Amino acid sequence: MALTFTVNRETFPLAQVFRISRGAKTAAEVIIVTVSDGTHTGWGESVPYARYGESLESVTAQIEAVIPSLANLTDHNKLPDLLPAGSARNALDCAFWDLTAKVSGSPVSSLLALPVSQHCFTAQTISVDTIDNMRASAAKLQGAPLIKVKLDPDSVVEKVRAIHQASPQSQLIVDANEGWTVDALKAVANDLKACNVVLIEQPVPANEDAALEGYHCPVPLCADESCHTSDNLETLRKRYQAINIKLDKTGGLTEAVALYKRAKAMDFSIMVGCMVGTSLAMAPAYLLCDGADFVDLDGPLLIANDRPNGFVFENGNMTCPKNFLWGL
Repeated sequence: MALTFTVNRETFPLAQVFRISRGAKTAAEVIIVTVSDGTHTGWGESVPYARYGESLESVTAQIEAVIPSLANLTDHNKLPDLLPAGSARNALDCAFWDLTAKVSGSPVSSLLALPVSQHCFTAQTISVDTIDNMRASAAKLQGAPLIKVKLDPDSVVEKVRAIHQASPQSQLIVDANEGWTVDALKAVANDLKACNVVLIEQPVPANEDAALEGYHCPVPLCADESCHTSDNLETLRKRYQAINIKLDKTGGLTEAVALYKRAKAMDFSIMVGCMVGTSLAMAPAYLLCDGADFVDLDGPLLIANDRPNGFVFENGNMTCPKNFLWGL
């Protein structure tokens, strides 16, 4: 029987405004793809990202354009022949994995020979705000093992110092989202290390990160916007010590696993990250958490109301309920 597909858009209001160096958002706008063989139905979620030239309209159009070529597809590893890495391929790839699990009766972790994570500790994110508001947000998270701090170029050390004072036992990841210069990074790096910052994520624009070559930062640097697939790891190893794997960049779980394995072999530290989405978007990425050095899958915590049967969070501890929503 030929496969059938649906493509829909959904909006999830956020619990509060989420700000990064490039701007702010009040809702997560996502694409949902379902694929059915008539008996079983798999689904996947992706988050179109304007930073990569994506929109709800463009991603929907990408998916709808390839559906006629997918109706009789028996091996979804051929998806890269039809779509580039990005959120359109991600939604389809994850929907196919969910369908495959349901048809076979085996969880996706078994199909990919990945260890099963019973739980993991995810970073909890503080978005760009005033020093006082960021301090207050950190105080609410006091005791969290890992806090991720979104920063623009303003008052960097003062904001991080305030967060560190409010939650001194927490390790901190600082994420500039391409908002700094190399000189600005050098000016704050030692002070950040003194505040228990263990990772600095994408400090400079992706098209300018060659300037990081030869710089030995006292805090490890992590490539996010600079890292999409496994193709450019050789270049990145000259500039970064870690990479952030996001399925909306890799084009799905299939390439994410390939990127993970190759990066591990090259001695990169691994962060598993996300866009702001629901537990359905986090579920495939969660399969990589067992061997990751850092996990940043708190998207559902930023949403006012997550999907039913999604992840359970307790002070950063992330677990699956018995009747989980994806992947058996």
